[in-house]
Formats: sequence, structure tokens, C-alpha cells
Amino acid sequence: MTAPIRVLVCDDQVLIRTGLVTIIGAQPDMEVAGECGDGQAAVDLAGQVHPDVVVMDVRMPVLDGIEATRLLAGAGVPHPVKVLVVTTFNLDEYVYEALRAGASGFLLKDAPPAQLLHGIRTVGTGAALLDPEVTRRLVGRYAARIRPAEGGPQDIPLTPRELEVLRLIANGLSNSEIAATLVISPETVKTFVSRILAKLNLRDRVQAVVYAYHQGLVGLGQVGCGDACPVGPVWR
Repeated sequence: MTAPIRVLVCDDQVLIRTGLVTIIGAQPDMEVAGECGDGQAAVDLAGQVHPDVVVMDVRMPVLDGIEATRLLAGAGVPHPVKVLVVTTFNLDEYVYEALRAGASGFLLKDAPPAQLLHGIRTVGTGAALLDPEVTRRLVGRYAARIRPAEGGPQDIPLTPRELEVLRLIANGLSNSEIAATLVISPETVKTFVSRILAKLNLRDRVQAVVYAYHQGLVGLGQVGCGDACPVGPVWR
């Protein structure tokens, strides 16, 4: 038998947290590893109970969910934990900050229980929750606020073909769409994606999209967000 997915639930609202725990605990393939009400408690408890997935709220006392996610799954963490951010806020700075902090997925609290459970299972397998179209909508909306890194594409350790695949991923294309665009097989695309993630030390497609924007490989004209793109401080 496959071991159940161990889930840590972190939300400062007791009613919502209790509901999440009840829904998750009722699943035969899931197990509630623990629950807490602030980000620091989530970091501490995760070190004790070793969950497979942390369901993380954003706005919480002591330590917010973004910083807690960074401590659990961010760059340089020796044993990163998969984090699914669940919040009431949609398409604002929290989405992008959560992804940059290392979150593997993002859901709204008004999502139906089936979608939440699907998200936990998806993240638990090591995949990113966001499909290509959602990735483009979320990250592309903030492309205007991302400052490209110094040096540019010439410093990226990818072949020209791999760079081409990375740009297509960042533009929201699925593997089958990339295959059709480049006239190659879906299996070949999967191989390219795996190589890209390995070479850049990235966990999933979400991180690949963020990386592509940060490196300046994709611009606003390519994602077509137009007037929907907000104006604000530049991401560092």
C-alpha cells in the first residue's frame, strides 16, 4: 500500500483550520500530521512531524505565510517541504511572492473541497499545482515588476534548444503545445523539461517560469497581459 500524504495545516482562523483538518483527515490517502495558527509554529512543527505537504495561509501573526514558506521551501533549504498556499487573496502580490518563496502551488480558500484535495495530491507527488495557463496569468501579470538579473541569457547554462523550450514554458504552453510548436514529440519535450530543471536546480515548472521572467527571457509583449499588468515597485 502507498503511504498516506502527511499534511500540516497552518491557518490562524480556527474555524477555517478546523474545516481543512476535517476534510483532509477524512481522506483515505491523507493523514493530518499537525495543525497550527502562525508561520513560525508551522516552521517549528514541520521540523518535528516532517509533513509531505504544508497547507499554508498567507496573513498570519508572528510570521506570515510567505516568510514561513521561504524558510520551509526556499532556496538553500537543505530539506525543502512542499507548500500549498491557500488564501483569500487572488492575483495580487501574495501570489507572486509565494511562488518566489518556494511554494509548489496556490489555491483560493473559496475553492471547493475536491479542488483542495486535488491540489494536495498534486503537490504531494512533486508536481506544480498551477497548469500552464494559470501560470501565465499569475506570473505574467507581474512581469512588469520583475527586474531581470545582471548578465542576461548568455549566462544561463542551457543549450539554444533548451532556452527555446524554457521560453515556451514561461509563455504558458503545455508539453503537447511545445511539441507541436517545435515539431518534436511530447516525450522529447519531457526530456528537455527534465534537463532544464536539473541544470538550473529548479523544482518544477512554476520555478522555471519565475526564473525565465527574472532572467529577462520573457517580456510583457509575449504574455499579452496589456493593461492588466499593475504598476508598482520593481521586484528584486
